[in-house]
Amino acid sequence: MKDSAVSFLLLACLFNPAHAEEFCEVPPCGGIPARTFSAKVIAVLDGDTVLVLRGSRNRQPVKVRLADIDAPEKDQAYGLMSRQSLSDLVLKKPVRVNTLATDDYGRLVARLEADGRNVNEEQVRRGMAWEYSSRHGHKAYLALQNEARRAKRGLWAQADPEPPWLWRKAHAASPSPQRVPPRDYACGTKRYCSQMRSCDEAHFYLRHCGVKTLDSDGNGLPCESLCAAR
Repeated sequence: MKDSAVSFLLLACLFNPAHAEEFCEVPPCGGIPARTFSAKVIAVLDGDTVLVLRGSRNRQPVKVRLADIDAPEKDQAYGLMSRQSLSDLVLKKPVRVNTLATDDYGRLVARLEADGRNVNEEQVRRGMAWEYSSRHGHKAYLALQNEARRAKRGLWAQADPEPPWLWRKAHAASPSPQRVPPRDYACGTKRYCSQMRSCDEAHFYLRHCGVKTLDSDGNGLPCESLCAAR
């Protein structure tokens, strides 16, 4: 009878839907990523993507994509302004990361909180990002987007702004060329940020060649003048 009870409990645990979740709710999580955690933003890549350092044990940067919004691409109108707006909100600040999923690129998809504000919402309110939830059904974000449009804030100052998802589709067949071809990367030839011609190149020399001089503060981000929005 005792063995049967143990077996039943084990089966119940195995088939409990909670165990199918990719993230646990409350740490410690036995190696499973926590759904909500504290971190510090070390770089802003564009208007809806950041790099964070979480906790004190795992010092590898984690890429976070802000959920339910889509900011203009850097080559679009207002792309750099959107990145600067997000930098003003979170760069070098502590944040709370509420993880919702992991996307196909390995990024955490999450809502960020900083200084008591929902950062995702704030980007939409400022007119620095579009609502981009599933089937465009996030009512709160849509209300903020409509408010920004009426006030002609940010990208809505344009007569006919192009959504970034349509811009990406239109430019998918003709990607911009890389500044530095991969064949130019070779370990042992460069050691300093002044020799780097792009952030991608700096990441290559740090990660593949172990050139620690590119990461003077040890935060995992090389050559911050190249790789972090200021």
